[in-house]
Amino acid sequence: MKKLVMIMMLGVTLGVNTAIAQKPEVIVSDKTGWHKIGETKVDFKKDSDVVVVMGADRFASIQFKVTEAPIDLVSIVVYYESGDSQKIKINAAIKAPGESKSIDLKGGERNLKKIVFVYKTLPNRKDVKSHVEIWGLKTNTDRK
Repeated sequence: MKKLVMIMMLGVTLGVNTAIAQKPEVIVSDKTGWHKIGETKVDFKKDSDVVVVMGADRFASIQFKVTEAPIDLVSIVVYYESGDSQKIKINAAIKAPGESKSIDLKGGERNLKKIVFVYKTLPNRKDVKSHVEIWGLKTNTDRK
């Protein structure tokens, strides 16, 4: 019985930590151009992060901007509100300061639900955490 209670407590703790780590980012502007979708600090302890996107969440392309410390961006999975997803292998080191190439989303401008990105924090002399921003491009081609 004690084992079952401990397992349940561990499950609840993990669930709460996951929910906290996935704070939603709310986008309010529908203007054409680049908009910051979200940001996070990445470190040596984890190898992936999730950014939940809400509000004016319709984008055609995304891009990662890195400051403070370099990362190796391995892959991303973009989840759409329609229920489908897009897996994209990146395998590119991004220096700090630096940015990834623009990544086009399948199907043109789409409503995003969340973005999961897998990375490796590259060693640096100060063991500094990397600051990663995700930017999205609104083309508004369907609104003209």
